[in-house]
Amino acid sequence: MKNQRIYLSLPHMSGREQEYIKEAFDTNWIAPLGPNVDAFEEELASYVGASEAVALNSGTSAIHLALSLLGVTKGDTVFCSTLTFVASANPILYQGAEPIFIDSDRESWNMSPQALQRAFQDAALQGKLPKAVIIVNLYGQSAKMEELLTLCNQYNVPIIEDAAESLGSTYKGKASGTFGKFGIFSFNGNKIITTSGGGMLISNDVESLKKARFLATQARDPAPYYQHSQVGHNYRLSNILAGIGRAQLEVIEERVTARRAIFERYKKSLSHIPGIEFMPELENSTSNRWLTALTVNQNETGISSFNLIEALDKENIEARPVWKPLHMQPLFKDAAYYSHGEKEDVAKELFLTGVCLPSGSSLTTEEQTRVIESLRESLEGVLVTQEII
Repeated sequence: MKNQRIYLSLPHMSGREQEYIKEAFDTNWIAPLGPNVDAFEEELASYVGASEAVALNSGTSAIHLALSLLGVTKGDTVFCSTLTFVASANPILYQGAEPIFIDSDRESWNMSPQALQRAFQDAALQGKLPKAVIIVNLYGQSAKMEELLTLCNQYNVPIIEDAAESLGSTYKGKASGTFGKFGIFSFNGNKIITTSGGGMLISNDVESLKKARFLATQARDPAPYYQHSQVGHNYRLSNILAGIGRAQLEVIEERVTARRAIFERYKKSLSHIPGIEFMPELENSTSNRWLTALTVNQNETGISSFNLIEALDKENIEARPVWKPLHMQPLFKDAAYYSHGEKEDVAKELFLTGVCLPSGSSLTTEEQTRVIESLRESLEGVLVTQEII
């Protein structure tokens, strides 16, 4: 239908999900945990090349457990990417710790090694290094992990790699999410594969993941009755949802291929328009292009990113701004922030100019054509009007 709404990123079923769900019902594995959970953990760990994985009810839970395992507590600091969803940093507050936000660079849109270096230098002078660094891979694009790892190793500070949006991406031949002490993935409904809601914590530290399983199941002590010696959480994934995840993981490469093709069609159709620039891809990396993102230079296009989003909405097309940086959020108004350079706030600039376009792997060519035509009409129409004036 011509006026049917086009969404940003819808769930895309493989067709085999019902088989795994039926098996769970047939065997009465309805409660949390079960064969699908065990298999999903093994299959995902194998796919990314990690030693083990722990299936959880959200990516947020995975970050929270990672911080707990690293001993982050009240009075500690944690460095965190600023250009990300709030779920990347909320667990820092859960632990009573203090987030310090790090700006993006222009080449990856992710954590700036330049800003991180200054943050480490100041922390070292103050005698208070962070307990962890949370590095986010935005919209499927890996951060500059080589430079960031070098800095973190220099100061002996562990990395939590927030790969919530980047399953299926690679950096210099290695799977996204596998560079830090811990990696996390999200299977929220809009992600490249989904379990409806869910997440995964991965690591090569098998003993830490064993403790993660313990903490995620209410920290129940090994006793013939319910005994608890420390605070735990109800964070494990259900056997039914894990079955959905197994079927989804089977088609992950197809989903990556589809989203990359969608990105390339957008770029081919729109990159010639003055003032439009697409999110870059680092050399020797492959982004899953979870969302196609671009920036709009209002001085060149004559229209702001926010007005462009409004114009698309009038055509019943969902588009969104780039994440509002966390250092700009009221929740974190008192948090320290390190910009990419003096008077160079890259994350803020990306927020003010960035647009995320419909990018779901089930997006049809006809639907994408409708989005492209609507964008052209808004962008080129303004340019033509300017020329007439």
